[in-house]
Amino acid sequence: MRVAIVTVGDELLSGDIENTNATWLCARLSDRGVDVARVTTISDDVATIARVVNEYRAEYDAVIVTGGLGPTHDDVTMEAVAAAFGRSLAQDPEAVEWLESEGGYSAADLTDGTADLPSGARMIPNEEGVAPGAALESVYVLPGVPDEMKAMFERIESAFDGTPKYTTTVEADEPESALVDRLIELRDRFGVTVGSYPGGTVRVKITADSPSVAEEAAAWLADRVTHPESAGE
Repeated sequence: MRVAIVTVGDELLSGDIENTNATWLCARLSDRGVDVARVTTISDDVATIARVVNEYRAEYDAVIVTGGLGPTHDDVTMEAVAAAFGRSLAQDPEAVEWLESEGGYSAADLTDGTADLPSGARMIPNEEGVAPGAALESVYVLPGVPDEMKAMFERIESAFDGTPKYTTTVEADEPESALVDRLIELRDRFGVTVGSYPGGTVRVKITADSPSVAEEAAAWLADRVTHPESAGE
């Protein structure tokens, strides 16, 4: 399963807020064996959001959109998703009912637009906040507030399934550039995915479809690199 993540918000693009939602979602989806093929951050602009959602829902198995939910002037994500599908936007009776019965709000308490969803969308309750999320075909719309987003994702994560992956790491006390040939051979010999992350040493991450292949590949590489504890010997 290949998924695209779209994070919406001018505050993300200006650097005022760190995009922790994307990192968290990538990790959770990866744990489920899902391939996150793209992460995109865009502004609070209806036309831009609609265009990106339309493009990605045609290209990927699912799209997760976070941010821009609610009734304020810059909360335009629901409007944009409705536009992407050519749907109208209207108050959702199920969302109002849930907010009244579970959220403790009366209809009169709700600011206009709070419970508006695209026509035909399935409401996703917001247990940590107010504005509901929505599922419309392969597009899932979640809040931007991290606690709200995480709680809402847990309601829908069973929709995201892939092939489990197994990872292991090998640490090498050599320049990353010196490891290139060995990493290429490692990838080709075992059919694994290889990532290298330099720092004080180079951490090589090996990802495989089975734990035995991951461990065999790691053992092969470990026999062919200089380890930190032996570097000074």
